[in-house]
Amino acid sequence: MKGDIGVIGLAVMGQNLILNMNDHGFKVVAFNRTVSKVEEFLEGAAKGTNIIGATSLEDLVAKLEAPRKVMLMVRAGDVVDAFINQLVPLLDKGDIIIDGGNSNYPDTNRRVAELEAKGILYVGSGVSGGEEGARFGPSIMPGGSEAAWPAIKPIFQAISAKTAAGEPCCDWVGKDGAGHFVKMVHNGIEYGDMQLISEAYHFMKSGLELSHDEMQAIFQEWNKTELDSYLVEITAEILGYKDEDGQPLVEKILDTAGQKGTGKWTGINALDLGIPLTLITEAVFARCVSSMKDQRVEAESLFGKTIAKVDGDKQVWVDALRQALLASKIISYAQGFMLIREASEEFNWDLNYGNVALMWRGGCIIRSAFLGNIRDAYEANPEIKFLGSDTYFKDILLSSMPAWRKVASKAMEIGLPMPTMTSALTFLDGYTTASLPANMIQAQRDYFGAHTYERVDQPRGQFFHTNWTGTGGNTASTTYDV
Repeated sequence: MKGDIGVIGLAVMGQNLILNMNDHGFKVVAFNRTVSKVEEFLEGAAKGTNIIGATSLEDLVAKLEAPRKVMLMVRAGDVVDAFINQLVPLLDKGDIIIDGGNSNYPDTNRRVAELEAKGILYVGSGVSGGEEGARFGPSIMPGGSEAAWPAIKPIFQAISAKTAAGEPCCDWVGKDGAGHFVKMVHNGIEYGDMQLISEAYHFMKSGLELSHDEMQAIFQEWNKTELDSYLVEITAEILGYKDEDGQPLVEKILDTAGQKGTGKWTGINALDLGIPLTLITEAVFARCVSSMKDQRVEAESLFGKTIAKVDGDKQVWVDALRQALLASKIISYAQGFMLIREASEEFNWDLNYGNVALMWRGGCIIRSAFLGNIRDAYEANPEIKFLGSDTYFKDILLSSMPAWRKVASKAMEIGLPMPTMTSALTFLDGYTTASLPANMIQAQRDYFGAHTYERVDQPRGQFFHTNWTGTGGNTASTTYDV
């Protein structure tokens, strides 16, 4: 009997996905560039299963049922292209290559077009959930050649996480690189969530001087509220974890956060598409600042920097912090969906935003209770431009506003950095202000560069230029922009 699907790449994610597929009754053929790892896997974690090993790509392809389905679980970039180039001569028209890594969506766009021209179907699929998700049910976001979906749907939906109602956290996203784009935004929101939580932890630790046991109890309690989410849950567990000497392990971890690029890609795409993804971009920059450890140590001494303590009832502050975190988290998701909507319209992907929220309900790192409310919002109004306009989220943002401002103001006052929580508030203030000072910017641009402006007393789309100095002339600029 031949295999249902082949998987290339036996790192942790690859191995766990294979074991997950095997658990659900699919026969998997496993291959790794370092072939010895195949035998190690078969004699180790895969021992006693129905998993088949392959000794070469030719062997892998020969052991697969048609149409052949080959999933790459390898590092994004040139490695993916190298495997594709080796696989194509071995495959027949109608066979399917799936990239389950974190590829940049323009690469997926290119690969879909190139392979479809050769008769091969290509799927770029985001997979989220880490090791545990891959093993027991990840969130899966496939896009690309839609003709491939009927063949891979039974496998992907079987192995994916399920909502409480039993819905699979996997559905077809859209054509070209839509799946990898949605996964990229997922990772950007993940950056934002993690930074927001770290800022709340910093406020508790340095501002309120709470113990780790107190902070653990707070995060555990928060996880029973609208903040119920995977990242809040694991934060509580991290705060309670003690090192061998009985001290909190988290305080022994160097405060320099790494990154693999998807948050940066999200910010770059937001700039390209003109979407104010302020919170997520600040989260990326916060990691950049964290990497400057030696400079920060020197600068703290140079500036004599200290973080003042927060006076007042600590429980009142903790409740205010919870509301500020919740409101900021809503802005993070709202900005992410603004970017997804803009990309869908720009690239004609026709994405279903409610389905995206559903795919993130379980298995993935940003799984959160209020994703169900996001899905409800889009089902009620698929054309909603800003999630904060939905009644459920608007009510939370409005009711949280006093506490949110209180926390942001106090952080500024005591010198505690809160880049994402404060940028979220600033974004909402800007988005809900009908008249912004950009008229001054337009006047400046017209003054020095004759870039023209629109007038509030004239219809939109009519542009004017003023000879501000009397010597600048009346010719407007039409050839460049500043």
